[in-house]
Amino acid sequence: MTPTMTPKRRRRADQPARIPERGGRKLGYWLYFLPGALLVSVIIIYPIVRNLRLSFFHWRGGRAEEEFAGLENWAALLQDQEYIQSFQNIILVIFAMVIIPTLLGLVIAALLFDVIGRRFGGKLSSFLRATYYLPQILPIAVAGVLFGWLLRPNSSGVVNQFLTFITGSETTVNWLGGSYPTAMGSVMVLMIWIQIGYPVVIFMAALQRVDPELYEAAELDGANWYERFRAITLAQIKPEVFVVSLTTTIAAMKVFAPVFILTQGGPNKSTYVPSFYAYNEFVNGTDKGYAAAIASSITILVAIVAVIFIRVQNRSERKDA
Repeated sequence: MTPTMTPKRRRRADQPARIPERGGRKLGYWLYFLPGALLVSVIIIYPIVRNLRLSFFHWRGGRAEEEFAGLENWAALLQDQEYIQSFQNIILVIFAMVIIPTLLGLVIAALLFDVIGRRFGGKLSSFLRATYYLPQILPIAVAGVLFGWLLRPNSSGVVNQFLTFITGSETTVNWLGGSYPTAMGSVMVLMIWIQIGYPVVIFMAALQRVDPELYEAAELDGANWYERFRAITLAQIKPEVFVVSLTTTIAAMKVFAPVFILTQGGPNKSTYVPSFYAYNEFVNGTDKGYAAAIASSITILVAIVAVIFIRVQNRSERKDA
């Protein structure tokens, strides 16, 4: 008796191809996962763990022996005025990289989308959006050299030349090395100029999903631009506001390049930020363990801030649901 042949099942067109399984696990998923996991482990996880361990030791670098220090490095941070000053400067950096760009980005994106885009067409608003984003694609070294040229302390500086033309008397302000207010203010202006394009692009992309009829209906009801901005724009792009606030806050807390390029922490170490202070201690300090404690404190603080932002966002989403 001839056995009945069971025809092979044909996979439907809408049925996804199955990944071969081995040992109850989908081998294909692990093959895709392993390279990324290896890179993250080598480039991120291992340095963080190594740095955190080093913060509990005294180490001069090189082949010198590591001496266990316990919490001495961490206790010294609380009495280090340069470390405290660096974190005080972070407040100003957050103001320059988070608060001002986010607020200006909201207003600019709303104007480009709700006013310029509707009245003059999408090409003009897209061109202006790209113009605002241009500083973001410049290497930070190029932006720093540009600002260094603008802020030269002698009469060859562009800003000093402009002030000389306006006031009628020669102006030779040392913007980057004269005093703390001018040096820190110059660094903040650079960060605002670089950062402002990022929220503009994110908010403009978020506004693309907003129904234009909402704006038209609000305008027909007599709502002005500010009323439309408050009732429609802010309500619709709240998730993007959280994302921009979180990412820029993290970037502000670990900012390094603007200070390194413009002021080198001067004058008199007054423009130190934690990342630059940790770098300076690693390069010029005698105790690499203390530098590791500075860097580890930044990592811990960034993690705490990220958790707080995520919790606040989740709570806001549950409230709106």
